[in-house]
Amino acid sequence: MSHPTAPETFLLVVDMQPAFFPGLVGADLVVKRCTFALEAARGLGLGVGFTEQVPAKLGPTAPELLAAGPGAPVWGKTAFSALGDATIRAALQARGVRRLLLCGIETPVCIFQTTADALAAGLEVTVLADAVTARRPDDARHVLSELSQRGAIVLPVETVFYQMLRDATHTFFRDYTKLVKKYG
Repeated sequence: MSHPTAPETFLLVVDMQPAFFPGLVGADLVVKRCTFALEAARGLGLGVGFTEQVPAKLGPTAPELLAAGPGAPVWGKTAFSALGDATIRAALQARGVRRLLLCGIETPVCIFQTTADALAAGLEVTVLADAVTARRPDDARHVLSELSQRGAIVLPVETVFYQMLRDATHTFFRDYTKLVKKYG
């Protein structure tokens, strides 16, 4: 993973709507890991945003996640890929996003298609491996392997943000270590 800069790197929280949670493995843990990612991204000055799959039918993003990203854009979509939505695609292009960090659900559907489309569009993509889940863990494991083979980076939240800090002298390091302890 190259050394990302704040304006070029964007954390997209995909479809973390409570209507989906009952069928997912470890949904509570994924909410916690997505919250960790949101707080770390905001601490580093990265852009953050949320997608919602057919929100009129499936409801909004979990409130605790929205609270961790105050003022962040929330985009409704019908396409499974976030980049399949022209509004989301245009918003990311307007921000000059070159690196996309992804967390959320569901790994074999929206995370897979968003990652594939982002890679095809020339973006660097990191899937936060411990902040995604699926109904069937074997499906998720195969999908993450395939995405890695296609060029996506697949790493846990903590590893990705330590890579961004690079050094204990970083101004956000002390606050980040508090987040690591809080969400550890």
